[in-house]
Amino acid sequence: MGRGHLVPMVELARFITTHHNATISATLLLPSPPNTSTLHYISAVTAATPSITFHNLSHSNHNIIRTLQSFPTKPKAFIFDFFNHSAAAAAASLSIPTFYYFPNAASCVALFLYLPTIHQNSIKNGYSYVDMLRSIPGLPPLSPEDMPAPISDRHSRSYESFLTMSLQMRNSNGIIVNTFENLEPKATMALKNGACVPEPKTSPPVFCVGPLVSTIRGSDPVGDDGGKECLSWLNSQPSRSVVFLSFGSYGRFSKVQMREIAVALERSGKRFLWVVRDPMGTEEINLEALLTKGFLERTKEKGMVIKNWAPQVEVLSHDSVGGFVTHCGWNSVMEAVTFGVPMVAWPLYAEQNLNKVVIVEEMKVALPLKEDEGGFVRASELEERVVELMESERGRGKEVRERVLAARNGGAAALAGGGFSRVALDELQFQKLWWRTPSLTLVVTLSDFPGRLSLSQYSPLFTFLPSPFSSSFPNPNPDACHPQTVASSFRFGCHLSRSDHCRSSATTTVLFVEEEDVSICAAACLCL
Repeated sequence: MGRGHLVPMVELARFITTHHNATISATLLLPSPPNTSTLHYISAVTAATPSITFHNLSHSNHNIIRTLQSFPTKPKAFIFDFFNHSAAAAAASLSIPTFYYFPNAASCVALFLYLPTIHQNSIKNGYSYVDMLRSIPGLPPLSPEDMPAPISDRHSRSYESFLTMSLQMRNSNGIIVNTFENLEPKATMALKNGACVPEPKTSPPVFCVGPLVSTIRGSDPVGDDGGKECLSWLNSQPSRSVVFLSFGSYGRFSKVQMREIAVALERSGKRFLWVVRDPMGTEEINLEALLTKGFLERTKEKGMVIKNWAPQVEVLSHDSVGGFVTHCGWNSVMEAVTFGVPMVAWPLYAEQNLNKVVIVEEMKVALPLKEDEGGFVRASELEERVVELMESERGRGKEVRERVLAARNGGAAALAGGGFSRVALDELQFQKLWWRTPSLTLVVTLSDFPGRLSLSQYSPLFTFLPSPFSSSFPNPNPDACHPQTVASSFRFGCHLSRSDHCRSSATTTVLFVEEEDVSICAAACLCL
């Protein structure tokens, strides 16, 4: 399981557990044995957040329907990592509502929801594919080159798989997205008003709950001292003076491209922190042999090169960092926005070309890089963009820096009390199917292994206490109140209750979320 899928699901769990100071325990089931690095991360998560635990699925549990039927309580909802869309059939066969979690841009979700319409009109109805891409609701005009890699070839098996996922998403009970409304207003508006599903059917509700970024400290890979070393080096640098270069877990370049990067950094004269992974076709990094001759010696006063990994959240949150050359992975974008770091966009794979369009043209928090055929970036181009980002007092560089600071403030407001993302989480929790009964089971799926689930069982028992709404019932005795009647009567009133009006106690056999949430117990405290 890649960190890119595990970390966002952990952060979603942490957001739920801390919302309204609720008492929630969570267990995430892993569909494959974690490697050493992931084990270290898991240990850091459980140490920082004892309410979250992890469990490895045994091979005998990979039959989804049999696994679900083995639970004493039928699950009330699934939350899928979007790569596990094949599990939706199992949920449907058991009449279990489904939610998709996208640790991606709302713009990406809008594209995927609209994909069946593009397919129908361009392939079956003869419309121009290029024209269709220029009129996707909520997105700027796109070209075929901007499309995510898995759907760029419309005759491939991956395209068919994503088309199936898009159709299933349309039939889900909701989509959870790691973004916030002010960051992507056009895309979120298109999602909310149903423009991405123009066929005569209801679009699923969308819940934007970001920006969620990892704040787990102490999750450095075992035996890796590079993180501490680079943070110590950053402590000695002037404020906002360092450009950070990091390209994700799979961000590898040819030796020729890496030497171009070295030339660009040296010529720019800017301070830099560069994370170098082993180049394509090699197994071990030898920096002296890999980079231009004498580069490390000549730049040692202004730059630092570290191998393979850096504590990215801690780096981007450091006062010395003033710019970020990124591969445009959405986790990295959210981290940069959260800490107000402007970006240079260098997409490499997956949906990153689409993300580049969004962060450059819509959000305007990044500068684009011009690429030659084959994606090669010349030293002169990178040098110019780094200088423009770090020192321009006018033009695009200044605008990008101002825009990302505004986005940072918007993200903080979204997560604060009454903010868009907190309200979205309230709306998600108050979905009728979640809170109308006092026994609730959730199911969460993780990673990119189709058909493998992370399951959760959520069975709170609520204690009745007098509440200001109890007079609405002729008999406030909780044993006399039917759950559905209470839920209907309190559909709006439950939003008004606070912890001094009611409380709950949870006894749970839990595999994702066990919750004690005053928002929910206001509706349920009269139900038992």
